[in-house]
Amino acid sequence: MAKKNTSAPAAKGDIDFEKELWDVANELRGAVAENQYKDYVLSLLFVKHLSERYEVRKQELQLSLFQDPVETQYFASLSPEKQQAQLNLVLEDELEYQVKNAYRLPLHATWDYLRENAEQDDIKVKVDQAFVLKDEILAKRNPDYKGVLEPIFVKSQLSLTQVAGLINLFSKETFSEINNPESDIYGRVYEYYIGKFAMAEGSGAGQFFTPGSVVRLLVEMLEPLKGRIMDLACGSGGMFVQSLKFLQAHGGEKNDISIYGQERYEGTLRLCKMNLLLRNLSFDVKLGDSLLHDRFSDLKADYALMNPPFNISNWHPELLPDNDPRLFGAKDTFTTPGNANYMWFQTLWHHLSARGTAGVVMANGAMTTGSAGEKNVREHMITQGMVHCIVQMPDKLFLTTGIPACIFLLSKNRDGRDGEHRERKKEILFIDARKLGTMASRRLRVFEDADVARISDTYHQWRNQGGSYTDVEGFCKAATLDEVAANNYVLSPGRYVGS
Repeated sequence: MAKKNTSAPAAKGDIDFEKELWDVANELRGAVAENQYKDYVLSLLFVKHLSERYEVRKQELQLSLFQDPVETQYFASLSPEKQQAQLNLVLEDELEYQVKNAYRLPLHATWDYLRENAEQDDIKVKVDQAFVLKDEILAKRNPDYKGVLEPIFVKSQLSLTQVAGLINLFSKETFSEINNPESDIYGRVYEYYIGKFAMAEGSGAGQFFTPGSVVRLLVEMLEPLKGRIMDLACGSGGMFVQSLKFLQAHGGEKNDISIYGQERYEGTLRLCKMNLLLRNLSFDVKLGDSLLHDRFSDLKADYALMNPPFNISNWHPELLPDNDPRLFGAKDTFTTPGNANYMWFQTLWHHLSARGTAGVVMANGAMTTGSAGEKNVREHMITQGMVHCIVQMPDKLFLTTGIPACIFLLSKNRDGRDGEHRERKKEILFIDARKLGTMASRRLRVFEDADVARISDTYHQWRNQGGSYTDVEGFCKAATLDEVAANNYVLSPGRYVGS
């Protein structure tokens, strides 16, 4: 498949965005807990983006009355009163906005109104009123959207000056969706605040937003062009957004994919819904702990992309039913209370369709762990031909954790019968990417376009019918299951690719 370049803007945007976001943090400091910054920031940005779309569509509708010479002549012949009535008829038609993924807004719910009243003594009340109005409008179109926006400003400790400062900062072009159509503003802002204030999040070292370059790599490898896409630790929806960008870059249609996600934290789920609403995607995202309360028990997905929290201990596997359909066998044999990593693998495998493939960002320790429950699952996955590809990544890709990470690809589509891919059930592709990536700052490494292309193209050449894959010393190796068994089922690429 011919590839289009879809990754350049985001990597640069992640760095260029930092000063403005730091200015926003300064406005919030002292009045809002650091782990709540994103709630205020992203809710305001959502309001701004909905308002921008409304204004753009409103202007389009006004201009449409003058695009046809006959209609223009007719309109000019009307009295001023009838002209206004005709204009109102067009501008108040909800369907005219809906077809362009916009919502018709009352004046008090628009960004222009908030900006013009930013210095008023009741601006906190006005912001919350705008939130309530928009939430009602969203819920009217779809009841599942109810509660996306919560009125949080009046009860906050933010001063009037701070609220005005936020509104003025977000009025800059930097935060305009119209001026930055290719930028995942939500994902970038969310990543920034988790990166800066990870300790305040109280989330531990393993729970964090997935960097954009890693998400792009996953999507380029899986190529989610048609079918059901699932993320059971979906955060603010970055995996879904990048899947949409890939789809559009390759001439696909939004209607070709459907989105399913689960997220443990209610506030983060709201942010995910905002992100997906702005993209006009068909989605079903639910609240809950995916490990203990799988909200999509019967769903089979064609693509699963996930960056679950690493190395969760004390996750209470004893609460799982003994006959949990996700487990590969007896609960005591295939789980361990000390680490949930391999329960994520079992959960994803359960949810894959007959043609499904999953890409999971995971701590490096999962490749080598010898603890009983985890090793049992890993050996089972290898001997049963579930493990498809392992990519070991370089350090410093994640701002919020020093835990080295890798990518596991699991696939049920390995028998070569689909006409696109060759039979590879008795092989695992190992890629050692530890030397790739570029330091974008002193603490952050990113995969450049060439890095993403090298890894994903190597994988596709190995997987596809007629591919021209060859082992490359120090970088990639297609190892047999017998070779992996001889290495005690250790999945570290360095064991296979050579130095």
